Amino acid sequence: MTSFLNKNRPPVFCPGCTHDRITKGLDKTMVDLGFRADNTVIVTDIGCSGLFDTFFNVHALHGVHGRALTYAAGLKLADPSLNVIVTMGDGGLGIGGAHVLAACRKNLDLTLIILNNFNFGMTGGQYSATTPTDAIVGSEFLNQAEIPIDICRVAKAAGATYVSRISGHDAGLSDELGRAIQHKGFSVVETLGMCTGRYTKKNQLTPKVIDSMIEEMPREGGVVEENMRPEYGERYRALAEEKGKFPEPLIIEKTYELKDPKRQEMVILGSAGMRIVTAGDIVCYAGIAAGLNASIKNDYNITVLRGQSVSEILLSPEKITYTGLESPAVVLALSDEGVQRRQKIFANLSADTFVLKEASVTIPDTPAQVEEIDFKPLKIRKPDWALASLGILAKKELVITRDMLESALKSRFNDKVYNLAMETINKVA
Repeated sequence: MTSFLNKNRPPVFCPGCTHDRITKGLDKTMVDLGFRADNTVIVTDIGCSGLFDTFFNVHALHGVHGRALTYAAGLKLADPSLNVIVTMGDGGLGIGGAHVLAACRKNLDLTLIILNNFNFGMTGGQYSATTPTDAIVGSEFLNQAEIPIDICRVAKAAGATYVSRISGHDAGLSDELGRAIQHKGFSVVETLGMCTGRYTKKNQLTPKVIDSMIEEMPREGGVVEENMRPEYGERYRALAEEKGKFPEPLIIEKTYELKDPKRQEMVILGSAGMRIVTAGDIVCYAGIAAGLNASIKNDYNITVLRGQSVSEILLSPEKITYTGLESPAVVLALSDEGVQRRQKIFANLSADTFVLKEASVTIPDTPAQVEEIDFKPLKIRKPDWALASLGILAKKELVITRDMLESALKSRFNDKVYNLAMETINKVA
């Protein structure tokens, strides 16, 4: 193949824009490397560099601003045989900086070409992450309050195994892109160029000035020896193979037929350490064993060992499209922290709602049916109150039955924990 350029959509940039040279340089690189169109993907960002996917007759993916590397990583992991090249401007570099760092750390076999023209050329010439402090740009003085990022130094520090910087006007551009693409691992090539539509109208920037800038910057020679390590995709597949067998997904078969299946809602109000979320899981498992659809929403603090813990469970024979509760059939009030978190629901409970309140817990006035239970004389520890409460519900056949509960416990736990759980259930049975 003599060229990958799209004759139906030839490259069209502002006159003098360096992007045009880089487009043609990349085309020459792919031809010289003997690439096939059906085995090559160009992933682009937003901005002028985001036009590259339309200019080449290869596979392409055009993403949102700053996120191109995430799509490229997915493509390469899905099909390691693909040649995946990412084009990104300095705007996308700033917006998607965290993704660039992640790509450097992983060392997946991708080539990132950063087309650095020192501004957001597409949206008006505003300053970007690489704009010099003394430049005149379309965002007033903002660039004067920051220092520009040196992406090559950052990439090396983050773990990239190939880093280079070159002028987009350099006669050796195509060869440099070839070396980067052939490198096994994550390659970063920063190309410096001119945005004639915006930046150079107010700033003196020429190919000679760019050459001088590169001379003054730390020289980047390509392979970063101190970062060399196995390519991420190969390492990932090797580790996965060593792992051998992964846990099989849990499948809960329908084993119980309810006489009158209907929508059932439950709220469990507790505190951290009371295994509230586990109790909610058990109710969901029990519902699934009876052929019901199940959903659970949990509310707990970021500091997971302190504060409220609330689970809202919904079981329904119909598909659940909204997980919000409308009329709980059961409320388990097991701690004051949990009750305070949902205190407003009590006034709106119906007379048919069953509230199981632990003896030490205070609840607001409610029209619901309230039953009090003191777990201490039964020698049930606080972390087991939620489980014991499920035993009471199963005994009363509220939301769940004894058979459903036992089935859920068998699905959720190993034999040892199941037997311990049944000891707690039998104390309230």
